[in-house]
Amino acid sequence: MRRISATTCAKLFLSLLAAAAASVRAQPPNDLSEVVVQAPEPKFVAPTRRDKIGRIWAPVLINGRGPFRLVLDTGANRSGVNAQVAEALGIVPDQSQLVMLRGVTGNVAVPTIHVDSFAVGDVILSPATLPIVTDPLGGADGVLGTEGFADKRIYIDFRHDLITIAHSNGERAHFGFVSIPFERSPAGLLAVRAQVAGVRVRAIFDTGGQTTIGNEAMREALVRRRAHGIETHVTDVTTAEQAGEIFSSPTIKLGSIEIENPRITYGDMHIFEHWNLTKEPVVLIGMDVIGLLDTFIIDYRQKEVFLRMTGRPW
Repeated sequence: MRRISATTCAKLFLSLLAAAAASVRAQPPNDLSEVVVQAPEPKFVAPTRRDKIGRIWAPVLINGRGPFRLVLDTGANRSGVNAQVAEALGIVPDQSQLVMLRGVTGNVAVPTIHVDSFAVGDVILSPATLPIVTDPLGGADGVLGTEGFADKRIYIDFRHDLITIAHSNGERAHFGFVSIPFERSPAGLLAVRAQVAGVRVRAIFDTGGQTTIGNEAMREALVRRRAHGIETHVTDVTTAEQAGEIFSSPTIKLGSIEIENPRITYGDMHIFEHWNLTKEPVVLIGMDVIGLLDTFIIDYRQKEVFLRMTGRPW
């Protein structure tokens, strides 16, 4: 797998933009120009800090234009873009072909656009139908779902502002990484077995989620009855909102990894029922935890995640 540094990526982007500018000058005045990603650094991978939840953005070319910055969402089985991207591409959303967009807190029927090509790393979808998302979260241009990832390996380096998406060649993680096998559900979820205070829990890596969320079965197993946490509200790409309560949790054990004193939001979220995950304790591990890692690798072909925590205490 070839790794590209943030500096090299920037140079490639400048080359793309220069070529795009030349192409635009050759087109009639009414044609749309290429879209320039305007974002404060970091441009690709933002780690979690005390004052801000981390994000993972991927540069995506659509119909050869872009790059557009889509937030990687391992909890979504398809990609989508916002209305500004559709406008930039000169495509009017099709109101006659609505699709159901599902999020953690709700669902909504949205229009779609049809594109000739959709490419990020080694993932190329041609053609593709993309739903219009109202709020991709994190200031992104859309959501990058997991379609086309079955044989891919995603390498995310929070220290060096780097993401690569390439074909998996069965490479093993280097020294310092912890390997954890995962099960991939029909919905494409990355689920691993975990323990919290002796309770067996199904943990799902959800890079599209800002916070870590537990279902009611997990709350009943771990939180004292009549205990009250900090009231909060959770929203998603559908802009639907559900109430929840935040509690400090005992250590979450993922194999040899221990996540100490995580804050978990509990609530009867819509998505748990949709995924049929209401009977057993389940936790969605969001970017508030994932963004604390140094490096996070997802190998869909090998069905393993590789985590490195050097220099970042949990």
